[in-house]
Amino acid sequence: MSTVVAEFPPARSTYIREHIMLAAIGSLLLSGILFYIGNPHPWTGVVGSVLAIGARGAYAMSEQLGMVWKLTDSKLVGPDGRIIPLADVADARTMLSALQVITRTGDKYLIKYQSDPAAGAAQILRTRDAALSARS
Repeated sequence: MSTVVAEFPPARSTYIREHIMLAAIGSLLLSGILFYIGNPHPWTGVVGSVLAIGARGAYAMSEQLGMVWKLTDSKLVGPDGRIIPLADVADARTMLSALQVITRTGDKYLIKYQSDPAAGAAQILRTRDAALSARS
């Protein structure tokens, strides 16, 4: 029987902050493109970007915030029931607000919207190392 060492739930504040950042970047890009092509109303890029990213964020929020990963003393269990044995984990690192887990076969998994992805990555690697040393 595996013992749950940690859970990695998405942080609502990180999810919202990331969508605000995407809307800001999208606003700049879309307005810049509209200005470049000579559109007399480049401000519509801001409106379009904020509405699109806001609608997408609101629509997907409950699903994304429900994706909790669990770390046990021997495996990482995804929200879909996918099991990654810790012996198969080659690396865990950060990508913005996500924690990326890479297996020895090259498969990559994202644990998204983490408030402290570096701490999560370190915990996965520590737990993996402890599990591997216990096997030897």
